[in-house]
Amino acid sequence: MISLESIIEFDQQLLLAWCGSDNLWLDSFVRTLTTAVTWIPLYLSLIILIGKNNDNLRQILFIILGAGLCVLLAGTVNDELVKPWVARPRPAQDPELYLLVDIVDGKRAGAYGFFSSHAANTMAIAIYFSLIVRHRLMAFAMVAWSLVNGWTRIYLSVHYPGDVLVGTLWGIIVGCLVYVLYRIVLERTGLRVGRFVSSQYTSTGYAHVDVDIVLFVLVATVIYAALRACFVLF
Repeated sequence: MISLESIIEFDQQLLLAWCGSDNLWLDSFVRTLTTAVTWIPLYLSLIILIGKNNDNLRQILFIILGAGLCVLLAGTVNDELVKPWVARPRPAQDPELYLLVDIVDGKRAGAYGFFSSHAANTMAIAIYFSLIVRHRLMAFAMVAWSLVNGWTRIYLSVHYPGDVLVGTLWGIIVGCLVYVLYRIVLERTGLRVGRFVSSQYTSTGYAHVDVDIVLFVLVATVIYAALRACFVLF
């Protein structure tokens, strides 16, 4: 029978296998990817996508409020309630491991790490907007973006893989629940999402050319992070 102790030990071994490296370029690349400010252009491009493809101001407001609710339920509740209650030390703060893990730039983050708010927030946003827009490539890219964010937390030794896994699962649940709530609000207020059958639009009415802007910003941000990391080599 699998015990909690064996799960925790396996989680620790995974962390030690995956965290950090001796590669300065990769250290800098990950630090940039994991920083919230790096992704402001992506968030703005999502807001622009919503604004350009919805004529009703109330509907735009509902979508933006839904995104805020995703962050509140996925990350803020976790930071304020779950982390202090579970009180699991981050790997970089754990007395059993803090001498064994690789620390990038001396950053050890806060005291508690269960579960990962980065993983929960990004996955909730990814699922929520994917369900609203219904564009296959965008959905794939957004989920990949969230998973990469989760991986950066393991690499930096600020979260165990288990923290990221639970955060990811919670983010999926939150994203789906908030989307369902959004659709209920639309029905109650008399607003409906039409079904589009067109090569120029997604099934929910979002222009492919506008979705391409979001994808471009996402890729451009990753390229920026990669180029920025090159400066540490000179």
